[in-house]
Amino acid sequence: MMPTHTPYDGSTKPFTIGLKPLDAALWLDVDGQYETYLAEKRRIYAEIPDKVFVAEEGTQDAQHEVLHLVASHMRERFPTLVPNESPLSPNGASLNAHPLYAASLLVQEDLVLMRRDEEGWRLVAASLCFPSSWSLTEKFGKPLQDIHTPVPGFGPGTRIADVIQRIFDKLQVAQPVERMNWSLQAGSALYMPLSNAGRQERAERKPSHFAETDVAANAFIRVERQTLRKLPKSGDVLFTIRIYLDPMQVLESHPHRATLAASFAAQLVALDEAQVDYKGLSADRDRLVERLRAMAEA
Repeated sequence: MMPTHTPYDGSTKPFTIGLKPLDAALWLDVDGQYETYLAEKRRIYAEIPDKVFVAEEGTQDAQHEVLHLVASHMRERFPTLVPNESPLSPNGASLNAHPLYAASLLVQEDLVLMRRDEEGWRLVAASLCFPSSWSLTEKFGKPLQDIHTPVPGFGPGTRIADVIQRIFDKLQVAQPVERMNWSLQAGSALYMPLSNAGRQERAERKPSHFAETDVAANAFIRVERQTLRKLPKSGDVLFTIRIYLDPMQVLESHPHRATLAASFAAQLVALDEAQVDYKGLSADRDRLVERLRAMAEA
């Protein structure tokens, strides 16, 4: 099975905004792992609901707006998965009172609701079952610039932070946007949280995450497809995050193996120290680059 998205192919550059217009008809994505993802969400909700779902008071109307938008989109594009007669609220869970929870169990994406106030755009509600090295409870209620503090070049006072604020301010209902991001991890876990303290410890210790044998054997490429969509009634912004996991070894059989592997290696080499620390690859970058170059030259 070939990767769905390959943002490491040179089409995007790490640690840039890289937003592109998105056809609203292609907003949410479904693949052959739809039921697997939803089953994993239900398992995580049952075990650690407080770590993966948050919502401020006063967000109910916006949550209903998200549920309507998500359900309508899914029924139009994937009617066999979400038929018109299906109930919108799952049964048997304490989170049923939250429409955002119901919406989250219709899609493979995580759903994050952002709202504008005097502090800027704040995270006011979210279903985040598949975090990529961050903690929802630590980010809850915070404005964008503080959420992005750990990201090199994206924190408070940076030019990129100001640009992101303006992008949210100017986002149009009729024109959603998307961007891609990538990371590398050991194993295929979808739930990959990391606290600020854990990130600091990792940066100081610089541990290896991959076995000493063939680094590609247990390395997975984690791609995030992120979209921004302004809600027409509330004016809030819905941020969706879709995770794709591909074994690094699939690149060896890709028809564009040489180009993809060489570009991926070049992007890893180009990361500065702070960026490679942020991705948790300080101890493994050289081995990964060597393995990717070998793929490209095979």
